[in-house]
Amino acid sequence: MFETVIKVENLSKRYRLGETHRGAHSFRDRVSSLFKGGGRQEDPGSIWALKDVSFEVRRGEVLGVIGKNGAGKSTLLKILSRITTPTAGSAWIEGRVGSLLEVGTGFHPELTGRENIYLNGAILGMKRHEIRRKFDEIVAFAEIEKFLDTPVKRYSSGMYVRLAFAVAAHLEPEILLVDEVLAVGDAAFQQKCLGRIGTSSNSGKTTLLVSHNMSAINRLCQRCLWIENGSILKHGNPAEIVRDYLSRQVIRKPVVEFPLDESKKAQITRLEILDHKGTPTDKIFIQHPFTIRIHYRLYSRVIRYRVGVKIQLNDGLDVLVSTTSDVKGDLLSNGEGTYSAELSVPGNLIAQGSYQVTCFLGQPGLRVLDRHENVSHFVIQGHNRSFHEPSRGIIAAQLDWDLTQ
Repeated sequence: MFETVIKVENLSKRYRLGETHRGAHSFRDRVSSLFKGGGRQEDPGSIWALKDVSFEVRRGEVLGVIGKNGAGKSTLLKILSRITTPTAGSAWIEGRVGSLLEVGTGFHPELTGRENIYLNGAILGMKRHEIRRKFDEIVAFAEIEKFLDTPVKRYSSGMYVRLAFAVAAHLEPEILLVDEVLAVGDAAFQQKCLGRIGTSSNSGKTTLLVSHNMSAINRLCQRCLWIENGSILKHGNPAEIVRDYLSRQVIRKPVVEFPLDESKKAQITRLEILDHKGTPTDKIFIQHPFTIRIHYRLYSRVIRYRVGVKIQLNDGLDVLVSTTSDVKGDLLSNGEGTYSAELSVPGNLIAQGSYQVTCFLGQPGLRVLDRHENVSHFVIQGHNRSFHEPSRGIIAAQLDWDLTQ
């Protein structure tokens, strides 16, 4: 029988809007609230980030947690990490916990990378000789040798995340909590981190993985929780949960507008899927090329950025990921203004089927400026050239054959 190492029962967390500390209410307010009846009263001045969440995790299991932004995923991990306390319910954890949540959690900005490695090890209860034994492995994994004796406040977000994950994964935690912060790193490092999570699971370590990367959820997790509006909507087999989640999230129209938000440094304002004649459509004939056009706005000068597109199958499998730096080789730098970028996809490349589109704007290794997951949808229709059956697989490219007798 597998041992339970995390047990969450009726966990709830309420945040009062505009409240900065517990003393925001008068004694009269607190007393009067006692006479408003039992249970959870609806209060227009508060929100429930989590509502009656219950689940268990067994030793060695990788549990995926998915949901839209604001669904309550990060709040759950903060409670499990003891960063915040629940309003109601309980969360029991058996074992030493390593956490990789939002950038800035767990490191002292004035200390160097070297000093923070030892500090984090001490917080986990490790002896100095135990940390020293893992030290070289941590530094090599994080790829920050040249900056090891630099205060981490001078690190880029990407450097910070590389070191934070290396520390969290290598200092022998029995339970690892990982939030979507991994999206800050470059693609190669993300794959290395995901590989490490898989290895840790095989060695009996337990992981909770919050991610928008549905292919990673499918590949690494034994079970999946789908959180919606603070509650568990579904849980079970990752492939089934991911399929249902993506089918609900997709916007089935070829043109998607995003509201302006001048609090951002830059943002995507519009996504278009266009056929070979330049007409917006969500139905593409397999032999015809099509275009994905992204309009975006910079609210100030932005250097070394790129625009990108990810195309996925409905089960979350990545089919194509492409950015403006793939062809040009260089990152973009522009001043305040509105811009657009187009990805041209040739005909007879993607096989017949139904696909989701994600668009993103960011500075590699530094920060994600804007990202919209699975915001549009299109269907590839028809048969490849003269074949009278649908294309098999996900690639429909016409390849050359040499025939000999």
